[in-house]
Amino acid sequence: MNFKQLETYYWAAKLGSFCSAAQRLNATQSTVSMRIIELERDLGVELFDRSQRTARPTAKGRELMAYAEQAMRLSVEIQQTIGAEDAATGILRIGVVEMISVTWLPALMKLIHERFPSITVELDEALTHNLIERLNQGSLDLILIPGRVPGYSTTPVPLGYVDFAWVASPSLGVPDSVLTPKLMQEYPIIALSRESYHYTSIEDWFRSGDAYCRRVDTCKSFGVAASLAAAGLGLTLLPPRCHQDTIDSGRLKILETDPAVPRVEFTATTAIGSIQPVARKIARLAAAVSNFSDVPPAKSGRREKRSSLPAS
Repeated sequence: MNFKQLETYYWAAKLGSFCSAAQRLNATQSTVSMRIIELERDLGVELFDRSQRTARPTAKGRELMAYAEQAMRLSVEIQQTIGAEDAATGILRIGVVEMISVTWLPALMKLIHERFPSITVELDEALTHNLIERLNQGSLDLILIPGRVPGYSTTPVPLGYVDFAWVASPSLGVPDSVLTPKLMQEYPIIALSRESYHYTSIEDWFRSGDAYCRRVDTCKSFGVAASLAAAGLGLTLLPPRCHQDTIDSGRLKILETDPAVPRVEFTATTAIGSIQPVARKIARLAAAVSNFSDVPPAKSGRREKRSSLPAS
């Protein structure tokens, strides 16, 4: 019995299939199968119920899982404590949201390759709920997202705060006065998908004024939402710093609202069972590179009406 066999068993049991384990370990499915068979032979027991379509552990397999987790954690601890930083190798899977992709992600990637030249990065850009799901499944080592992972036992690394604002095309005819949720519910809304952090934030904002969105069209990126809003198809909630050109050109205007839209906190969270020992270090690199504001949201107050916002 060796560590490679335990590591392979851990991922096959955690992810529910030999195929997923092979992808996670950057190995072939036949290699995964061979390691599991060798481990079963060494232990003299069956670890998976082969009558099932998924990789479902037997009673002995479930018992082994606790030991496999301990071995994984000990391996990470040894590498973090004893290993040289620039000697780190392997694949690091990072999940990011669009807001980070279009701001400081290139700077982070540059720093990762300077500090860890033998690390290969696999990026996965998706909506927040998808990234959290993949982190929980073990298919991502680190996620950079708005908000925090619900019920997660590891402490997230703060990445700063981002201003969001309601915007609309002048062609939509939205008044220049201070707008409340009651007034804004008369207009169509453009949001990211219903499971997204963005959609929930919009619902919460309207709910704070005892109002609701009467019509919500959804999409999967801020770029699309900005384009639809600029075409006069509805109001949307955007980070102005990422759409400055559209605001400066007059295609979108920032709306003055009461209540103000609170700043959104972004965080980095590493997977509890990550086998990549540099994941936590790279979370701290992300915090160092981030150009998001370190000023937390104000407790109350209207958003000031502005024709533009600073780029950082």
